[in-house]
Amino acid sequence: MERIAFHLTIEEGQRDAYREKHEDVSDDLVEAYLSSDAGIESYSCFEKDGHVFGFMELEDPAAIKRLMDESEAQADWDAVMDPILVANDDIWMDEVYRMK
Repeated sequence: MERIAFHLTIEEGQRDAYREKHEDVSDDLVEAYLSSDAGIESYSCFEKDGHVFGFMELEDPAAIKRLMDESEAQADWDAVMDPILVANDDIWMDEVYRMK
């Protein structure tokens, strides 16, 4: 099982909209993730002061990154989120510590 994380920044004044959109994530997007070859075990997003930290535990990080780049369901979700998030092509974070 591998772990990956990403960071997003919410546009000023859009924090409530970000949270509201996550109350109704499309079934198509959820199904795309769960049926992918990535082997997702868990996926969570955390938000504070306009910063979002996303965390996934999965078998194949490359598969989920491909899905995020190529899936129609992801493209639809991105269209919903684009006005809410600061544009950033470099969202992936480096793991710097893991307690074992």
